[in-house]
Amino acid sequence: MVIGIFYALVAGLFWGMVFIGPLLLPDYPAALLSVARYLAFGLIALPLAWFDRGELRRLQRSDWIEALKLSAVGNLLYYVCLAAAIQRAGAPLPTMLVGSLPVVIAIAANRRNAQRDGRLHWRQLAPPLLLIALGVACVNQAEFAALRADHTADSSRYVIGALLALAAVVCWTWYPLRNADWLRAHPDRSARVWATAQGLVTLPLAALGYVLVWIAMPWIAADFTMPLGPQPLRFVLLMAAIGLFASWLGTLCWNQASQRLPTAIAGQLIVFETLAALAYAYVLRSTLPAPWTLAGIVLLVAGVMLAAQLKPQRQVV
Repeated sequence: MVIGIFYALVAGLFWGMVFIGPLLLPDYPAALLSVARYLAFGLIALPLAWFDRGELRRLQRSDWIEALKLSAVGNLLYYVCLAAAIQRAGAPLPTMLVGSLPVVIAIAANRRNAQRDGRLHWRQLAPPLLLIALGVACVNQAEFAALRADHTADSSRYVIGALLALAAVVCWTWYPLRNADWLRAHPDRSARVWATAQGLVTLPLAALGYVLVWIAMPWIAADFTMPLGPQPLRFVLLMAAIGLFASWLGTLCWNQASQRLPTAIAGQLIVFETLAALAYAYVLRSTLPAPWTLAGIVLLVAGVMLAAQLKPQRQVV
Protein backbone atom coordinates (compact mmCIF):
# COMPACT_ATOMS: atom_id res chain seq x y z
CA MET A 1 0.00 0.00 0.00
CA VAL A 2 2.74 2.47 0.99
CA ILE A 3 4.79 1.80 -2.15
CA GLY A 4 1.67 2.04 -4.31
CA ILE A 5 0.67 5.38 -2.77
CA PHE A 6 4.21 6.69 -3.27
CA TYR A 7 4.14 5.76 -6.97
CA ALA A 8 0.74 7.48 -7.34
CA LEU A 9 2.16 10.62 -5.70
CA VAL A 10 5.12 10.75 -8.09
CA ALA A 11 2.83 10.14 -11.08
CA GLY A 12 0.63 13.03 -9.94
CA LEU A 13 3.60 15.39 -9.65
CA PHE A 14 4.66 14.50 -13.20
CA TRP A 15 1.14 14.68 -14.65
CA GLY A 16 0.58 18.12 -13.17
CA MET A 17 3.02 19.41 -15.79
CA VAL A 18 0.53 18.83 -18.61
CA PHE A 19 -1.81 21.51 -17.24
CA ILE A 20 0.75 24.30 -17.64
CA GLY A 21 1.94 23.29 -21.12
CA PRO A 22 -0.98 25.02 -22.90
CA LEU A 23 -0.45 28.11 -20.73
CA LEU A 24 3.24 28.32 -21.66
CA LEU A 25 2.37 27.95 -25.36
CA PRO A 26 -0.96 29.82 -25.69
CA ASP A 27 -0.51 30.44 -29.44
CA TYR A 28 -0.26 26.73 -30.23
CA PRO A 29 -3.47 24.85 -31.15
CA ALA A 30 -4.50 22.13 -28.71
CA ALA A 31 -4.39 19.44 -31.41
CA LEU A 32 -0.75 20.30 -32.21
CA LEU A 33 0.21 20.23 -28.51
CA SER A 34 -1.39 16.81 -28.12
CA VAL A 35 0.22 15.13 -31.12
CA ALA A 36 3.60 16.76 -30.37
CA ARG A 37 3.57 15.58 -26.77
CA TYR A 38 2.87 11.99 -27.76
CA LEU A 39 5.25 12.12 -30.69
CA ALA A 40 7.92 12.94 -28.09
CA PHE A 41 6.58 10.08 -25.91
CA GLY A 42 6.88 7.62 -28.80
CA LEU A 43 10.39 8.76 -29.74
CA ILE A 44 11.51 8.41 -26.12
CA ALA A 45 10.02 4.90 -26.02
CA LEU A 46 12.03 3.74 -29.05
CA PRO A 47 15.48 3.45 -27.38
CA LEU A 48 13.86 2.17 -24.18
CA ALA A 49 12.20 -0.59 -26.20
CA TRP A 50 15.61 -1.91 -27.23
CA PHE A 51 16.50 -2.66 -23.61
CA ASP A 52 13.14 -4.35 -23.00
CA ARG A 53 12.91 -6.14 -26.35
CA GLY A 54 12.76 -9.55 -24.69
CA GLU A 55 9.75 -8.61 -22.56
CA LEU A 56 8.07 -6.81 -25.46
CA ARG A 57 8.25 -9.99 -27.56
CA ARG A 58 6.10 -11.71 -24.92
CA LEU A 59 3.21 -9.35 -25.67
CA GLN A 60 0.57 -10.96 -27.88
CA ARG A 61 -1.47 -9.35 -30.63
CA SER A 62 -4.37 -8.75 -28.22
CA ASP A 63 -2.00 -6.95 -25.84
CA TRP A 64 -0.80 -4.59 -28.58
CA ILE A 65 -4.42 -3.88 -29.60
CA GLU A 66 -5.24 -3.06 -25.98
CA ALA A 67 -2.20 -0.76 -25.75
CA LEU A 68 -3.35 0.98 -28.94
CA LYS A 69 -6.84 1.59 -27.52
CA LEU A 70 -5.43 2.90 -24.26
CA SER A 71 -3.07 5.25 -26.09
CA ALA A 72 -5.71 6.58 -28.48
CA VAL A 73 -8.26 7.38 -25.75
CA GLY A 74 -6.18 7.93 -22.62
CA ASN A 75 -3.35 9.78 -24.34
CA LEU A 76 -4.25 11.54 -27.58
CA LEU A 77 -7.98 12.19 -27.22
CA TYR A 78 -7.71 13.04 -23.52
CA TYR A 79 -4.96 15.59 -24.01
CA VAL A 80 -6.64 17.23 -27.01
CA CYS A 81 -9.73 17.83 -24.85
CA LEU A 82 -7.71 18.94 -21.84
CA ALA A 83 -5.39 21.32 -23.72
CA ALA A 84 -8.33 22.88 -25.56
CA ALA A 85 -10.23 23.26 -22.27
CA ILE A 86 -7.29 24.99 -20.56
CA GLN A 87 -6.77 27.38 -23.46
CA ARG A 88 -10.44 28.39 -23.35
CA ALA A 89 -11.23 28.34 -19.62
CA GLY A 90 -7.82 28.76 -18.00
CA ALA A 91 -6.16 26.16 -15.80
CA PRO A 92 -8.11 26.18 -12.48
CA LEU A 93 -11.56 25.05 -13.62
CA PRO A 94 -10.40 22.21 -15.96
CA THR A 95 -8.00 21.18 -13.21
CA MET A 96 -10.80 20.96 -10.68
CA LEU A 97 -13.17 19.17 -13.10
CA VAL A 98 -10.45 16.61 -13.74
CA GLY A 99 -10.05 16.66 -9.97
CA SER A 100 -13.42 14.93 -9.72
CA LEU A 101 -11.81 11.82 -11.24
CA PRO A 102 -10.92 10.24 -7.87
CA VAL A 103 -14.57 9.87 -6.90
CA VAL A 104 -15.81 9.25 -10.46
CA ILE A 105 -13.34 6.38 -10.89
CA ALA A 106 -14.12 5.07 -7.43
CA ILE A 107 -17.83 4.90 -8.26
CA ALA A 108 -17.19 3.25 -11.63
CA ALA A 109 -14.70 0.75 -10.18
CA ASN A 110 -16.98 0.05 -7.24
CA ARG A 111 -19.69 -1.23 -9.54
CA ARG A 112 -17.43 -2.77 -12.16
CA ASN A 113 -14.65 -4.44 -10.16
CA ALA A 114 -16.46 -5.54 -6.99
CA GLN A 115 -15.58 -9.21 -7.48
CA ARG A 116 -11.86 -8.50 -8.01
CA ASP A 117 -11.14 -5.57 -5.66
CA GLY A 118 -13.99 -5.59 -3.16
CA ARG A 119 -16.93 -3.20 -2.82
CA LEU A 120 -17.43 0.18 -1.12
CA HIS A 121 -20.88 0.89 0.35
CA TRP A 122 -22.65 3.65 -1.58
CA ARG A 123 -23.67 5.46 1.60
CA GLN A 124 -19.95 5.72 2.44
CA LEU A 125 -19.14 7.18 -0.98
CA ALA A 126 -21.89 9.84 -0.82
CA PRO A 127 -20.10 12.27 1.59
CA PRO A 128 -16.79 12.45 -0.36
CA LEU A 129 -18.70 12.77 -3.63
CA LEU A 130 -20.66 15.72 -2.20
CA LEU A 131 -17.43 17.40 -1.00
CA ILE A 132 -15.87 17.01 -4.45
CA ALA A 133 -18.94 18.52 -6.13
CA LEU A 134 -18.92 21.47 -3.73
CA GLY A 135 -15.21 21.99 -4.40
CA VAL A 136 -15.77 22.16 -8.15
CA ALA A 137 -18.68 24.56 -7.59
CA CYS A 138 -16.48 26.86 -5.48
CA VAL A 139 -13.78 27.09 -8.15
CA ASN A 140 -16.47 27.59 -10.78
CA GLN A 141 -17.83 30.52 -8.76
CA ALA A 142 -14.35 32.06 -8.47
CA GLU A 143 -13.66 31.76 -12.19
CA PHE A 144 -17.07 33.15 -13.22
CA ALA A 145 -16.51 36.09 -10.86
CA ALA A 146 -13.23 36.80 -12.64
CA LEU A 147 -15.03 36.56 -15.99
CA ARG A 148 -17.69 39.05 -14.91
CA ALA A 149 -14.98 41.48 -13.81
CA ASP A 150 -13.20 41.15 -17.17
CA HIS A 151 -15.35 42.87 -19.81
CA THR A 152 -13.14 41.49 -22.60
CA ALA A 153 -13.67 37.87 -21.55
CA ASP A 154 -15.79 35.54 -23.67
CA SER A 155 -18.16 33.54 -21.48
CA SER A 156 -18.99 31.18 -24.36
CA ARG A 157 -15.31 30.15 -24.56
CA TYR A 158 -15.40 29.41 -20.84
CA VAL A 159 -18.46 27.18 -21.19
CA ILE A 160 -16.92 25.34 -24.15
CA GLY A 161 -13.75 24.88 -22.10
CA ALA A 162 -15.76 23.36 -19.27
CA LEU A 163 -17.49 20.94 -21.68
CA LEU A 164 -14.14 19.90 -23.15
CA ALA A 165 -12.83 19.30 -19.62
CA LEU A 166 -15.81 17.01 -18.97
CA ALA A 167 -14.95 15.09 -22.16
CA ALA A 168 -11.42 14.70 -20.78
CA VAL A 169 -12.92 13.31 -17.56
CA VAL A 170 -14.82 10.68 -19.56
CA CYS A 171 -11.63 9.65 -21.40
CA TRP A 172 -9.63 9.34 -18.22
CA THR A 173 -12.34 7.46 -16.37
CA TRP A 174 -12.21 4.79 -19.04
CA TYR A 175 -8.40 4.67 -19.26
CA PRO A 176 -7.37 3.71 -15.70
CA LEU A 177 -10.11 1.09 -15.45
CA ARG A 178 -9.00 -0.67 -18.63
CA ASN A 179 -5.31 -0.15 -17.88
CA ALA A 180 -5.70 -1.64 -14.40
CA ASP A 181 -7.60 -4.60 -15.90
CA TRP A 182 -4.58 -5.51 -18.01
CA LEU A 183 -2.04 -4.95 -15.24
CA ARG A 184 -3.99 -6.92 -12.65
CA ALA A 185 -4.52 -9.73 -15.18
CA HIS A 186 -0.76 -9.85 -15.87
CA PRO A 187 0.95 -9.49 -12.47
CA ASP A 188 4.09 -11.14 -13.84
CA ARG A 189 4.61 -8.42 -16.47
CA SER A 190 6.73 -5.31 -15.99
CA ALA A 191 4.91 -2.01 -15.46
CA ARG A 192 7.84 -0.32 -17.21
CA VAL A 193 7.47 -2.49 -20.30
CA TRP A 194 3.72 -1.78 -20.46
CA ALA A 195 4.46 1.98 -20.34
CA THR A 196 7.00 1.57 -23.14
CA ALA A 197 4.54 -0.49 -25.19
CA GLN A 198 1.97 2.29 -24.95
CA GLY A 199 4.62 4.75 -26.10
CA LEU A 200 5.47 2.59 -29.11
CA VAL A 201 1.87 2.30 -30.31
CA THR A 202 1.39 6.03 -29.70
CA LEU A 203 4.26 6.93 -32.05
CA PRO A 204 2.56 6.12 -35.41
CA LEU A 205 -0.72 7.64 -34.20
CA ALA A 206 1.04 10.84 -33.13
CA ALA A 207 3.11 11.00 -36.34
CA LEU A 208 -0.02 10.63 -38.48
CA GLY A 209 -1.78 13.19 -36.30
CA TYR A 210 1.09 15.65 -36.73
CA VAL A 211 0.84 15.34 -40.51
CA LEU A 212 -2.93 15.83 -40.44
CA VAL A 213 -2.63 18.89 -38.17
CA TRP A 214 0.02 20.30 -40.53
CA ILE A 215 -2.32 19.85 -43.50
CA ALA A 216 -5.27 21.35 -41.61
CA MET A 217 -3.34 24.25 -40.08
CA PRO A 218 -4.42 26.79 -42.77
CA TRP A 219 -8.01 26.27 -41.54
CA ILE A 220 -7.09 26.04 -37.82
CA ALA A 221 -4.75 29.06 -37.66
CA ALA A 222 -3.91 30.58 -41.03
CA ASP A 223 -0.90 32.59 -39.81
CA PHE A 224 0.68 29.73 -37.82
CA THR A 225 4.15 28.68 -39.05
CA MET A 226 4.62 24.93 -39.27
CA PRO A 227 6.26 22.64 -38.33
CA LEU A 228 7.41 24.14 -34.99
CA GLY A 229 5.43 27.36 -34.67
CA PRO A 230 6.52 30.82 -33.52
CA GLN A 231 8.58 29.58 -30.51
CA PRO A 232 10.36 26.50 -31.86
CA LEU A 233 12.97 26.08 -29.10
CA ARG A 234 10.46 26.44 -26.24
CA PHE A 235 8.03 24.17 -28.09
CA VAL A 236 10.57 21.37 -28.63
CA LEU A 237 12.02 21.53 -25.10
CA LEU A 238 8.62 21.63 -23.43
CA MET A 239 7.22 18.75 -25.50
CA ALA A 240 10.36 16.69 -24.81
CA ALA A 241 10.08 17.36 -21.05
CA ILE A 242 6.36 16.52 -20.95
CA GLY A 243 6.92 13.46 -23.15
CA LEU A 244 9.61 12.13 -20.79
CA PHE A 245 8.28 13.08 -17.37
CA ALA A 246 4.50 13.31 -17.77
CA SER A 247 4.05 10.61 -20.43
CA TRP A 248 6.64 7.85 -19.94
CA LEU A 249 7.66 8.28 -16.28
CA GLY A 250 4.11 9.27 -15.26
CA THR A 251 2.66 6.19 -16.98
CA LEU A 252 5.37 3.98 -15.46
CA CYS A 253 4.65 5.22 -11.92
CA TRP A 254 0.90 4.92 -12.43
CA ASN A 255 1.30 1.36 -13.71
CA GLN A 256 3.31 0.50 -10.60
CA ALA A 257 0.56 1.95 -8.41
CA SER A 258 -2.18 0.16 -10.39
CA GLN A 259 -0.48 -3.20 -9.86
CA ARG A 260 -0.37 -2.69 -6.08
CA LEU A 261 -3.67 -0.97 -5.24
CA PRO A 262 -7.37 -1.73 -5.78
CA THR A 263 -8.65 0.42 -8.65
CA ALA A 264 -11.17 2.24 -6.42
CA ILE A 265 -8.30 3.28 -4.11
CA ALA A 266 -5.75 4.07 -6.84
CA GLY A 267 -8.29 6.22 -8.69
CA GLN A 268 -8.75 8.43 -5.64
CA LEU A 269 -5.02 9.19 -5.56
CA ILE A 270 -5.28 11.14 -8.83
CA VAL A 271 -5.86 14.03 -6.42
CA PHE A 272 -2.06 14.40 -6.39
CA GLU A 273 -2.23 15.41 -10.06
CA THR A 274 -4.92 17.99 -9.31
CA LEU A 275 -2.99 19.56 -6.45
CA ALA A 276 0.25 19.64 -8.44
CA ALA A 277 -1.49 21.22 -11.43
CA LEU A 278 -3.11 23.92 -9.29
CA ALA A 279 0.20 24.68 -7.58
CA TYR A 280 2.04 24.95 -10.92
CA ALA A 281 -0.70 27.15 -12.41
CA TYR A 282 -0.66 29.67 -9.57
CA VAL A 283 3.14 29.75 -9.49
CA LEU A 284 3.01 30.54 -13.21
CA ARG A 285 0.46 33.29 -12.54
CA SER A 286 2.56 34.60 -9.60
CA THR A 287 -0.64 35.00 -7.61
CA LEU A 288 -2.35 33.34 -4.67
CA PRO A 289 -5.64 31.50 -5.22
CA ALA A 290 -8.84 33.47 -4.59
CA PRO A 291 -10.77 32.60 -1.40
CA TRP A 292 -13.38 30.63 -3.35
CA THR A 293 -10.64 28.68 -5.11
CA LEU A 294 -8.91 27.93 -1.79
CA ALA A 295 -12.23 26.75 -0.38
CA GLY A 296 -12.68 24.51 -3.42
CA ILE A 297 -9.20 23.03 -2.98
CA VAL A 298 -9.85 22.35 0.70
CA LEU A 299 -13.16 20.65 -0.10
CA LEU A 300 -11.57 18.58 -2.86
CA VAL A 301 -8.74 17.38 -0.61
CA ALA A 302 -11.13 16.69 2.25
CA GLY A 303 -13.40 14.67 -0.01
CA VAL A 304 -10.62 12.51 -1.38
CA MET A 305 -9.01 12.04 2.06
CA LEU A 306 -12.38 10.89 3.36
CA ALA A 307 -12.80 8.51 0.42
CA ALA A 308 -9.25 7.17 0.78
CA GLN A 309 -10.04 5.95 4.30
CA LEU A 310 -12.78 3.66 3.02
CA LYS A 311 -11.94 -0.03 2.87
CA PRO A 312 -13.44 -2.16 0.08
CA GLN A 313 -15.29 -5.18 1.44
CA ARG A 314 -14.51 -8.47 -0.29
CA GLN A 315 -17.49 -10.07 -1.97
CA VAL A 316 -18.50 -13.50 -0.73
CA VAL A 317 -19.04 -15.79 -3.70
